[in-house]
Amino acid sequence: MISAQTFEGDPLALDRQVCFALAIASRNVVALYRPLLEPMGLTHPQYLVMLALWGGTPLSVKELSRLLALEPATLSPLLKRLESIGYITRSRAISDERQLAVGLTERGAALREQALSIPPAVVERLGMTLAELQDLHAVLTRVIAATDRT
Repeated sequence: MISAQTFEGDPLALDRQVCFALAIASRNVVALYRPLLEPMGLTHPQYLVMLALWGGTPLSVKELSRLLALEPATLSPLLKRLESIGYITRSRAISDERQLAVGLTERGAALREQALSIPPAVVERLGMTLAELQDLHAVLTRVIAATDRT
């Protein structure tokens, strides 16, 4: 078992907290995306929805919710906005009318081509190597898995 004595220095120092580093890094990285997404008319959460849909459609709201780790109540306004700007469609699933199927419009599918410039731009703006970012992604994926178990 790890105790407070295991840590050198003050275990409650703000600059040593994983939660603090993750919060600041998340806020700053999302801010890097803002000017890249503005010409596409997307917010960062909407971009994440589009990424999921570019991976294959149609998807049910339940599937999207699981993929994005978002509650359906949080996802619903994002989908409404994406539908209102003409990027997605929402319709009752043919196989089960209780489920809402989310698909891409032609315009939403075409937006993928423009979005291809975003990952390299983010890598450049971060000033990190692709290998460093892949390592970071692997570590964060482990953090997510560990927190999902608790």
